[in-house]
Amino acid sequence: MSLNLTVLILAKNEEKNIADCIKSADFAGEVIVIDDFSTDKTAEISHSLGAKVIQHALAGNWGGQQTFAIKQASNDWIYFLDADERISKRLKAKICELVEADDRRYAYCNSRLNYFWNQPLRHGGWFPDYVVRLLPAKDAYVTGFVHPAFHHPYKEVKLPKDDYLIHYPYRDWEHYFGKLNFYTTLAAKKSYEAGKRASLLDMIMHPMWASFRMYFLRGGWRDGRVGFVLASFHYFYTMAKYVKLYYLDKKNEHVGDEK
Repeated sequence: MSLNLTVLILAKNEEKNIADCIKSADFAGEVIVIDDFSTDKTAEISHSLGAKVIQHALAGNWGGQQTFAIKQASNDWIYFLDADERISKRLKAKICELVEADDRRYAYCNSRLNYFWNQPLRHGGWFPDYVVRLLPAKDAYVTGFVHPAFHHPYKEVKLPKDDYLIHYPYRDWEHYFGKLNFYTTLAAKKSYEAGKRASLLDMIMHPMWASFRMYFLRGGWRDGRVGFVLASFHYFYTMAKYVKLYYLDKKNEHVGDEK
């Protein structure tokens, strides 16, 4: 009997990730890939592994794309999975147990274990990194252009930490810094629209505190060398947010030659 579950995957140019992602969800009754018109072999690989592929433009609206995905599901339960994530064996068993029990009063949050350079990040605020992923499709929708928020009428329950989702957030350092640039710009704009402004003191104190908290208070030092590197880069991430916020209402233009 097919499991009453649809796994929903949003993807664009994920040919390096999509196969392992779909294979980790092979227990689901249906796997749907919402493809943002990939120019690589994402759609072709997805088809070959039995997934249903629907092309739909993201248009910069992640929450809107997820809401569109929910409407495509033919099963009563849905599970959202990113292309850079994998469902672990323990999480697979738990998902099957919950879907078969079919208690539609609840939505379930699972932990995520992030890996970087083949190393699990269990400290520094990286774990357990709970996210809502398993819930009934009825009356569920998502809002948010980059950091989406789920809206649903169900009571949220956290699964045990060991029933985690495996996440590979960064392919390499180039990918890391690309995300750093993108998300710091977004954060600065969001703060500006909320009426916030930055000062020189903000640029100095907030990065120091963010890095200290990640490395010492949240135990990033326990992740060894990569824990130190990520805490150090978190300093620059936080500084970039406040520097960009400071300069949002400034103009970068020619002001005249020296007389």
